[in-house]
Amino acid sequence: MGVLVLAFALVGCTAAEASITGNDVIVVGVKSDQPRLGFKENDRFTGFEVDVGTYIARHIGASKVEFREVRSDNREKKLDEGAVDLVLASYSITPDRAKLVTFGGPYYVAHQDVMVRRGETRIRGVRDLAGRRMCQASGSVSTERVVVGLSIPAKLVPGSSYSDCVAKLRGGQVDAVSTGDLVLAGFAAPDLEIVNSPFTDEHYGVGMRKGDIDGCEAVNKAITTMYQDGTASELLRKWFGPSGLKLVEEVPQFEGCS
Repeated sequence: MGVLVLAFALVGCTAAEASITGNDVIVVGVKSDQPRLGFKENDRFTGFEVDVGTYIARHIGASKVEFREVRSDNREKKLDEGAVDLVLASYSITPDRAKLVTFGGPYYVAHQDVMVRRGETRIRGVRDLAGRRMCQASGSVSTERVVVGLSIPAKLVPGSSYSDCVAKLRGGQVDAVSTGDLVLAGFAAPDLEIVNSPFTDEHYGVGMRKGDIDGCEAVNKAITTMYQDGTASELLRKWFGPSGLKLVEEVPQFEGCS
C-alpha cells in the first residue's frame, strides 16, 4: 500500500512540475517570417501573436517572457523537447495535432482565403485553384483542406514556409497561396491581393506539452480575460485594422482541454 501511495504521489508531482502554471519564465515559440503575426527584425520579435503570447504568459503568472523561433514543421518537436513552453504560430487546431499536443484556445478564428498576384483574373475563389499551381508550406495543413477536404485538384508546389511561398508567388513559380487570412494579410503588398472569398475556418490555438490540463485551463482563462477587457480588440486593430479584413472581436468558442 505504501508503495502505491508513493507511486501516486510521484505521478502527481511529475504532472504538477510539467505544467507551465508553475513557471516564472515562460518561453513562447512564434514564427519569425510572418509579418504582423510573428516577425523578427533586428533581434526583436513583433506581431499579433507576440503580443498575445506576452499577455497570456503574464496572466498565468510568468514574471519574464522569452521568445524563440518555431516553424510549421517543428512546432511539436520544440514543445516535446522543452525548447518552448507555449506555441503561438498560426497553429491551427486539428484532430491529428491534438494527439501530440494540448491546445488552449483558440485565441482567434481566422478564415482561409487565397492570395494571388494583383491583376490575376483566373483565380477569384478556391474552386478556381483546380489545375493551378498552389504553394504548399512545409508543415501546414492549409493545402490539405483544399486538395483533400474540398477535392480540388490543385498542383502542389512545395515551399519551406509562407514567406517562401509568397516569394514563389511573386516570382511566378506558383499561381496562388492559400492559408488563414491573418497570415495572408501580413504579406499584403501593392503587387499581391487576397481574393476575399473565404471558405473555411482556421482555429489558431496555443500549443503546449501534451497533458498539461492545468496550463490549458489557465491559458483559456487568460484568453477570455483578453477579450473581455478589450485587449484582443485593441491588438487586432493595431496589427490588422489597415488590412480591411473583417475582424472577429468576440471570445472564440474553446475546443476543450485534453
